[in-house]
Amino acid sequence: MRLILLGPPGCGKGTQAQLLCARNGLEHIGTGDILRQAIQQQTPAGVRAHPFVEKGLLVPDSLVNDVIAERFNLGDPPERFVMDGYPRTLAQAAAFDQVLRQNFLDLTAVILLHVSDEEIIARVSERWSCPKPGCKATYHTTSKPTKATGICDSCGTRLIQREDDRPETVRARLVVYHGNTEALVGHYRAQKLLHEVAGQGPIEEVYASVMKILNGQAGRKC
Repeated sequence: MRLILLGPPGCGKGTQAQLLCARNGLEHIGTGDILRQAIQQQTPAGVRAHPFVEKGLLVPDSLVNDVIAERFNLGDPPERFVMDGYPRTLAQAAAFDQVLRQNFLDLTAVILLHVSDEEIIARVSERWSCPKPGCKATYHTTSKPTKATGICDSCGTRLIQREDDRPETVRARLVVYHGNTEALVGHYRAQKLLHEVAGQGPIEEVYASVMKILNGQAGRKC
């Protein structure tokens, strides 16, 4: 099984990716994680990406493509994976298509999680994060509250709201997302890989909908 999860920020891609990996033996490939790993390992692309990440700047498309290509081309390409947060643009999708071809890998499906902008803003603006390195637990004041208000259940650190989770930031990110996604969706629809799932509702119901697609419409048992 080789999957790409698409959807707006805060739609639950990370949660569904974790479930798919835990229950189906897949590797979770997230853009943030793979960038940090490349930087830590001081790969050629990681060295080039470090200044951008260190300063909190957006890493250019071409450099993100190089980091992903390194992961697939350095001798141990993942055979079963979920891509979470990549590709984000049509240019990234074209670059990833080439990486897959070079490694003789075909995608099983591209899953688009649909969640309304209003729901995304409500979800994300109530999200709080643990800033402690090595923990990074996330909570939600409605769906996943902490036992003690404002304190991480795992390590006792006071929680913060990241700049990315503020309502005005989320609205700006959604504008960018919609601008990029139309072409991306068309790209994968043309390849007959795109499947759409309602991302609102209980986590297990969303997961069941994804698995129904993978076991049926995608044309292979997963």
